[in-house]
Amino acid sequence: MQYDPIKRSLGRVFNATPGFRVLFYRLLNLLLLRSWYIRRELKKWASRQGRGAAILDAGSGFGQYTWSLSRLGAGYQILGVDVKEEQVADCNRFFDKLGKGDNVTFKIADLTRFNEPESYDLILSVDVMEHIEEDRKVFHNFFSSMAPGGMLLISTPSDKGGSDAHEHGEEGISGFIDEHVRDGYNMEDIHEKLEEAGFSDIDCRYSYGKPGHISWLLSMKFPITMLNKSRLFFVLLPFYYLAVWPLAALLNLMDVSMQHKEGTGLIVKAYRPMQK
Repeated sequence: MQYDPIKRSLGRVFNATPGFRVLFYRLLNLLLLRSWYIRRELKKWASRQGRGAAILDAGSGFGQYTWSLSRLGAGYQILGVDVKEEQVADCNRFFDKLGKGDNVTFKIADLTRFNEPESYDLILSVDVMEHIEEDRKVFHNFFSSMAPGGMLLISTPSDKGGSDAHEHGEEGISGFIDEHVRDGYNMEDIHEKLEEAGFSDIDCRYSYGKPGHISWLLSMKFPITMLNKSRLFFVLLPFYYLAVWPLAALLNLMDVSMQHKEGTGLIVKAYRPMQK
């Protein structure tokens, strides 16, 4: 099943004007449960941080979370990095049009090589680490690039089915979302790797428990499956979401309010200790 082509198609539709793109970001924030978790943690961080901060969006993609970060504080300097040249150029154009070019910049970077010592108060990594084989190297780079006292915030699939992987063949992991090098993180595994990199106060929690999984099926998997079968479903998509959204929102609210013994996602926070 192909998720990324559908995402790109939707992105092209909503990229017609800056206003449409902001609308797309807002819709994603409403629909995607991981966005509920991430934005909650970002608001907590911002309430403690104060006015100024340097932020790295590590794997910025279409710029959804960079946009959310740019709205948290006028004094924040944000760098978004991604390996895809076209996305980096597109995001730079878009944020320039929004008048945020002085505070928000994007550049091409490979996270296995990216290292800017003690530069960032916050590093955000959303649905990125499951795509990178050399994750230990990236975690070490994150630690080196983080200012003392800074926070790393990660959202990634867990090994409880987060990638919806259903077969392992010669081409690797196959599932709803392609191009994953692992079918999800074991909680102990990612904790150990972050600790090895030097992080402390590591907090790993499951997301996408039972309510969140049902919401994901309703708001993401079912419509994406239909769009893969026929692009004519684009016409019906607004009516589908009008019917489904109230239930999906209730399920999302339940999920972020609960402590889950298991879940298909992980929300991870880790800190670089203050220098003695």
